[in-house]
Amino acid sequence: MNATRTGHVTLLGGGPGDPDLITVAGLKALQRADVIVYDRLVPLQLLDEARPGAELIEVGKVPRGEFTPQERINEILIEQASAGRDVVRFKGGDSFVFGRGGEEWLALQEAGIAVSIIPGISSSIAAAELAGIPVTHRGVATGFTVVSGHVGPGDERNDVAWDKLATAGTTIVILMGVKNLPEITGTLVSHGLPADTPAAVIADAGLPSMRVLRGDAAGIAALAAEAGIRPPAVTVLGNVVGLGIGV
Repeated sequence: MNATRTGHVTLLGGGPGDPDLITVAGLKALQRADVIVYDRLVPLQLLDEARPGAELIEVGKVPRGEFTPQERINEILIEQASAGRDVVRFKGGDSFVFGRGGEEWLALQEAGIAVSIIPGISSSIAAAELAGIPVTHRGVATGFTVVSGHVGPGDERNDVAWDKLATAGTTIVILMGVKNLPEITGTLVSHGLPADTPAAVIADAGLPSMRVLRGDAAGIAALAAEAGIRPPAVTVLGNVVGLGIGV
């Protein structure tokens, strides 16, 4: 019977960490899946929603630790769907915001696998919001820019125009930037971002362990280091941080 089934993959974003923040569609997908392929940043409690007999496959990418190459993840998704299974690729945040969901989508399409997408709440917005920081606010910021801090401004793999970002006038949201935060903030300030621009680092957004540090662009990296902030954490730079409505 299984040989006649048509396999399918759902790319599912699990949100910023609080299991209650998954979408209704996302919860239903987890409950019906034959296979759930997940990484370390998903709300792990939601794996308890898997139906009896569902297969759970961990493909974590731990910094400087266990690592499943993206190519192998693509292969797993294709193999499982080709066997006629209902597969959910479950990851934190939103699959298409620094989640490599686009790469998985393209690989599955090339293999002729049916794909559907269930968006997740991205930490690029949720972390700031949970800290009481609006990334846009009338009369303060009419836009926001989300960038990856996975590599620093001096790395050849970096493709962010930090000089232009420094004077763009938008709220700046930095994901995956804990390690490179001193270089990032130093570069932005050197290119014209006022040193006293309000800044915040939000760690473990939405979890009981959530922490919020506030300072300015020149000093936020040192504050984060002194506080022992570790990933996952989001940095927000901009006048919206100083509105005084934080929680």
